Amino acid sequence: MLKFSSFCRVVVALAAVFFLGSLLTVGLKTRSIVATPAEPLPSASPSESTEASSIPAPNLINPQDLAKTLQSPKGERPLLIYVGFRFPYTQAHIPGSEYFGPAADKAMVQQLRKHVEGLARNRFIVIYCGCCPWSHCPNVKPAYEALHDLGFTKLSVLYIPDNLGTDWVDKGYPVEKGE
Repeated sequence: MLKFSSFCRVVVALAAVFFLGSLLTVGLKTRSIVATPAEPLPSASPSESTEASSIPAPNLINPQDLAKTLQSPKGERPLLIYVGFRFPYTQAHIPGSEYFGPAADKAMVQQLRKHVEGLARNRFIVIYCGCCPWSHCPNVKPAYEALHDLGFTKLSVLYIPDNLGTDWVDKGYPVEKGE
């Protein structure tokens, strides 16, 4: 029990750091974003060393494209899966998202695999995190790899350059709060 409580303290501390960093980032970035065009998707160049950057560019979706898809009355709605920490999810998440916890945790990835095992492999799925900048995200790659390895053919990862607050909420895209 002592180990579990220590683990909980570490998780809460990490979530607080990410949240406070997000607030700071939002405050600093807001001034410089005003008339800036949308950032292009990153290339999956081998020279990049981050885990998230190794997701192939065709499997990435920009926030503005996902928002259009969600607001369109026509077409298939994606299954939205949030693979980050609980605290940022409760603060704001994309409506209809399912929470699975940080995919850097192998147990969470196993839960995710079980959850989708009965789905058609051509189901449109979008996974996202957004608790930290793309270049530091430990969660999207393990979730992407798990679903890709299961054979999902319409699998996308939401490309969030900075964090969900800056790249989704501040742009006025739809948001839910709470569980």
